[in-house]
Amino acid sequence: MLLANSADFQLPLEEPFYGRLFTRRPDLTNDIRLLIGTNALHALLNGVWGTITHLADEYGISRTFIYALANNLKKVGQLLFEEATVATHAPSLREQALEGMLSLRLECASSIGSTSTVMKRFGLELSSTGSISQSLSQIGGLLPMTVFTEPGIIQYLVFASDEIFSKNVPILITVDPCSSAILRMELADSRNADDWKNHFECLTGNGLEAIYLVSDDGTGIRADHAKAIGGVRQTDTYHAIAHRLGSWSDRLETAAYAAIEKEYEAARKLKSAKSDGVQEKRQTAYAKAIDLAEKAITLYDNFSYLYRCVISELNIFDAKGCLRSRQQAEAGVNIGLTLIDELNHSHTRKAVTKVRHALPDLFHYFDIAKKVVTECDELGIDEDRLRAYCSAWQWGKAVRKAKKSGRKRIAQQQEKFCLDVATGLQQGTKHEELTIQQAVYSRLDKIVQSSALVECINSILRPHLNTSKNQVTQEMLNLIMHYHNYRRYRDGVRKGKTPMEILTGKEQTKDWLAILLDIIREKKPELLLIS
Repeated sequence: MLLANSADFQLPLEEPFYGRLFTRRPDLTNDIRLLIGTNALHALLNGVWGTITHLADEYGISRTFIYALANNLKKVGQLLFEEATVATHAPSLREQALEGMLSLRLECASSIGSTSTVMKRFGLELSSTGSISQSLSQIGGLLPMTVFTEPGIIQYLVFASDEIFSKNVPILITVDPCSSAILRMELADSRNADDWKNHFECLTGNGLEAIYLVSDDGTGIRADHAKAIGGVRQTDTYHAIAHRLGSWSDRLETAAYAAIEKEYEAARKLKSAKSDGVQEKRQTAYAKAIDLAEKAITLYDNFSYLYRCVISELNIFDAKGCLRSRQQAEAGVNIGLTLIDELNHSHTRKAVTKVRHALPDLFHYFDIAKKVVTECDELGIDEDRLRAYCSAWQWGKAVRKAKKSGRKRIAQQQEKFCLDVATGLQQGTKHEELTIQQAVYSRLDKIVQSSALVECINSILRPHLNTSKNQVTQEMLNLIMHYHNYRRYRDGVRKGKTPMEILTGKEQTKDWLAILLDIIREKKPELLLIS
């Protein structure tokens, strides 16, 4: 049977024949079929009535055949345009390789050798160690070693500065303690006054001004501070006191336990003595051991107590949350140091002498604290409530400093108690209370006593430096600085935020890697071209 209105005539179907069912009409060329399909698709998409019937009558074909042509043409068009869209946005093989390389080197702190092994396993480009080293160097060269502010804007920050080392090579670093952002990190030939002078001048030249500087008593940084920045230099309280005296608390404790052990051993030997002569000799040794143990225990107890008293004098607020005066803190520390001197222990007396040299620059943070508390008064909360928040903030710092679980637990309990007191003094919604707490804490965070955060940054940098085989370059430091400043914290007091978000106050919508790839596209797009 023949279908007169079909485009391709159907052959008569007889019982033994199972070949093709249609034969192609030679008069309907590919161009004509494309024209029919285009007209039909246009009519269907725009709702034009009668076009399908008109085409069927004109070419002597079925409506089903016309719909099939239009549908096939639509599918082909969708396929073509979807492929074009994907090709526009899909990363190239080179870009995928760079993403894997940067993730392994920075997020995982993998060595170049390990990075090469992983990239080869997954069949990524640029997987040789030479290509990885060259690519990282090129990308690091696109990044600055100093944080920039917006044009015309001067940002006033506390500078926490210190030197860290990769083998014997110094790295000069300045950090903002509030945001933990690395402001400048540079590889230097030395760490003398001229090097630090250049370091600080680069910071101030990029719109960053120091409220005051916090550092240890390194010769280079102290010598250059007045020339480059001026103003106040706050001696790091940790390096000035805790580092110099705190270690002796542990040493004297160890010595006391050793003396007790010798006393027990002398008692054991005395008990086993048989003759009168041996008993008399060992009795004398035992008496001497008792005397030495008592002196060691007394020395440790007295020193440990006085050391804790000296450390407590560094607290900004007293037990009631009231701001302590600078004069009160200075007097307390001096009295404690004098009493430690009177213990007549040669080593601790030397440590006290070093601490006294640092005292003139040790208490500047009390002057800053006075201004900050005045700013907190402007928030409009009553005095008792503000004192409770100040106590909670100080206990919160103790939580982060505590290394022993017992001390940390006590500090956490005290912080929670103070926050409960502050909340109870003024009933409000949970959101309102949290907003006020954050406002108070953000102001109090401007009070910086030490450059300990630089030590934290050192612990973050150390895995990267260790996997560099002590062959650190400025380009590598630039990459590490970018990663740290734009990565998002997963826990801690800055959880969910990036250092640059806290520093600038602007939300960061992109991941650190996406930001870095944007910089590459802008400055050196050839790195992303498909090879």
